[in-house]
Amino acid sequence: MDAVRDDRGQPGDDAKGEPIIRCKDIVKRFGDQTVLKGVNLDVYPGETMVIMGGSGSGKSTLLRTMIGTHKPDEGSIELFGECICDLDEEGLNEVRKKFGILFQSGALFNSMTIAENVALPLREHTELDDEIIDIQVKIKLELVGLREDAHKFPAQISGGMKKRAGLARALALDPKILFYDEPSAGLDPVTSAQIDQLIIALSRQLGVTSVVVTHEMDSAFAIADRMAMLDRGVMLCLEERAWFERLRDMPGEEAEKMDESRRLVRQFLRGDADGPLASRRDSTGYGEDLFGMTPDRVTRTPSVLPTRG
Repeated sequence: MDAVRDDRGQPGDDAKGEPIIRCKDIVKRFGDQTVLKGVNLDVYPGETMVIMGGSGSGKSTLLRTMIGTHKPDEGSIELFGECICDLDEEGLNEVRKKFGILFQSGALFNSMTIAENVALPLREHTELDDEIIDIQVKIKLELVGLREDAHKFPAQISGGMKKRAGLARALALDPKILFYDEPSAGLDPVTSAQIDQLIIALSRQLGVTSVVVTHEMDSAFAIADRMAMLDRGVMLCLEERAWFERLRDMPGEEAEKMDESRRLVRQFLRGDADGPLASRRDSTGYGEDLFGMTPDRVTRTPSVLPTRG
């Protein structure tokens, strides 16, 4: 049954129930580097969870661990109530049929038309007749506004259209969960806003649970029900969108009284040049190494206001 949603399209308190995704004490190492350090995250049916953080914060690694590409060194991950950590490849593939992934580049096959790309999961994982597959492809392409471009090849369409085509393919098997890896990356503001509206529409109309990895704050605030902030592999905070909005808009003098982790989150949300993140870089000699200057000689440029509400 679709999740109950409030008048803003967000899941209501009575709709949460059991998590559809549960990450518990996730630790992931690559050699001597620990990328995820005991991360906990629950995602509930029908909600849009935005995972954000700077480059190297571990957000993409967390997504890849959720979908089974990486196995955690410690901790557990449950999808649909089933622990996926100990599943073999065949078992993982069965679980993967229940979710879709929109890759950052779209990851379309250049030798196939848009329609053929979308049809591929149906041909590989179902026994549907060609006629039924063609109907399903048209339905999915209509959802993302590309039905009239079905005959085109990836080289013949724009970057935004490739993202939408990738989304149509991710929807091919009617997934319960959609994972998005930087859906707005490389797009102009208008196209980025259109992708955001697609994510919102899919959540509202189809009841799809969405997990979105991004560092684009305009997009994050436009689509999120809840938001999670990672820093150096640690979950700094996990709250409703309104909590982050209050932190972002908090007066500077009030923000100065907060602890460093909250000030760090606020700096990231606002895109401020000054703050704990900048101080961290200065302490490593980043400014001197980059510009040949001592940190206090490096000019700080002011942040800009969000372009979208």
